[in-house]
Amino acid sequence: MKILFLLFPLLLLLVRGAAGSRIQCKQRGGFCSSVRCRPPLRTIGRCSDMAVCCK
Repeated sequence: MKILFLLFPLLLLLVRGAAGSRIQCKQRGGFCSSVRCRPPLRTIGRCSDMAVCCK
């Protein structure tokens, strides 16, 4: 149970940081993907450490 107490703040930081990048991605006309962008789409940025922004 102690590890859950320690992981919760880390999870909040990760979610908070990813939300701003997702908004920026959508403003550029893209979308977030957890895998590589498939042709004819191309990578235009990052939504988080694990997701890329495709357009």
